[in-house]
Amino acid sequence: MTTEREGSKRTPGSPRGGALSATAALAATLLGCGSPSGDDVAPLRFAVASYQHETCTFCPGGDTEVDDWLRYSEPVSGDALLGAGDYIGGFVQRAGELGDIELVPLTSPLGVFGGSSRSWNTRETFEHFLDAMLAELEAQLPVDGVFLALHGAMAVRDVPRPEAEIARRFREIVGPDVPIAATFDLHGNEDGEFLEHADFSFVTKRFPHYDSYIQGERAARALRLAARGEYEPTTATRKPGVITATVLQWTGQSPAMDIMERARRWEAREHDAYVSVFFGYPWSDVPDVGATIQVMTNGDQALADRIADDMDDFMWRVREDFALGSFPGPTEAARTVAGAISRGETPVAVGDYSDRPGDATHILSAFEAAGIGRVLYGTITSPATLDALAAANARPGDPFDQEIGGFTPSGGSPHRVTGTLEYFGEGFGYDRIAAVSFGDGNVVFLTPAYEQVLYPDAFRFGTIDPADYEVFVVKSRIHFRRGFDETGYAPTVLVVEAPGPFVGTVFLDALPYEHVDLSGLYPFGVPENRR
Repeated sequence: MTTEREGSKRTPGSPRGGALSATAALAATLLGCGSPSGDDVAPLRFAVASYQHETCTFCPGGDTEVDDWLRYSEPVSGDALLGAGDYIGGFVQRAGELGDIELVPLTSPLGVFGGSSRSWNTRETFEHFLDAMLAELEAQLPVDGVFLALHGAMAVRDVPRPEAEIARRFREIVGPDVPIAATFDLHGNEDGEFLEHADFSFVTKRFPHYDSYIQGERAARALRLAARGEYEPTTATRKPGVITATVLQWTGQSPAMDIMERARRWEAREHDAYVSVFFGYPWSDVPDVGATIQVMTNGDQALADRIADDMDDFMWRVREDFALGSFPGPTEAARTVAGAISRGETPVAVGDYSDRPGDATHILSAFEAAGIGRVLYGTITSPATLDALAAANARPGDPFDQEIGGFTPSGGSPHRVTGTLEYFGEGFGYDRIAAVSFGDGNVVFLTPAYEQVLYPDAFRFGTIDPADYEVFVVKSRIHFRRGFDETGYAPTVLVVEAPGPFVGTVFLDALPYEHVDLSGLYPFGVPENRR
């Protein structure tokens, strides 16, 4: 599918009123300059908004409501929004360096309690925050561009393509001539519809996402070029017809690494070509699930199509290695970990990759049965246990004898832990978490919702020192490699399979999709255009 939207070219140097924002003004001061285009050119006004959720529609817990978005924080605006996250941080930094941009932050929600373990957003929830942004945008008009920090895998009841709908609604407000750019996580589910309403998509090329900041910087540069009439966005979108579990998308290994490197090569060879690759997020039951390629060029449709076709063909050629994979189960993993300990190849980092709700006790049970000690389990979702501790007015040093986790179908059985409460208080952004020592030098952290811990030092609570442990078990697929693997911290890294085809595993055909036909996606079938 190829998309091209005419009329996106603006008159260079279009005058707009207003003073520089504090962030942009500071950057201009540090650079010792004003507008690089000349003192007679008014600054460009770019609206900035964020609306991000990676939605696991198969996860338990009910639909996501407005209060779930407000549990962490009220929506933020002003400098608080301009400092919220790497995508916006990169955009703000580059806008300040360019020196002729005024930022217009729109009040935006920060995040959802439970993160990517939360299920469908209701339409009312989606509209609640979007309507507020759009009303604020209308009050701030005119603007010369719009920057949207999105995710790509938001799922909303009765809204098949939420990010495209966001772009469409913004387009209605700003009109056909104002460029719109967005940043995305590579786990986004998109197709050509988003670029029917927007001009640019910038997707992270690394998983873990080290380059979120960079994508924000690129968005600022491209948006400025388009607003000044120096770039006429011409786009092409392709759907290779491949669906993969996220655990197979680590860009530290081939072929995921090769796919992203091919995109970077095209960008290096062709001036002002942008190549975005979505690997997709299969835990959202939405019609545009699966891999997507989006290409943007400066008025060159033939080039956009040529790059998109090449990337599409390449992803199809490497589909087998990209979409298929297997991992050891908990019992086999226990043997592997015991061997690594005996050889002194510690610490060992274990990714409990399949556990979207975060309550699974499979690895804990297997490691205890194997007699593996000095393990730090972080974390296990166990809100009922935390409630019981609060009701008992528990304090560090108190004896602990309770069941933890295991309250969803994929979580296994609740696991009884007998030990000592080491910490009970705030942590990981929650009002209360707990840490319990038990067995042969083990500690388990309990949280009220799914928590993905990326760095060993994040476990420093109370008297707990990460250096005291030989094994770390974290609820993560790839992101834990950021602090445990790619820093050289853990010489042994292991990803462990669940003992069943639960949500989060590579067994996508076990999921009760209602809006996805797996027979048209490899490895469960062949796309219609490739038959």
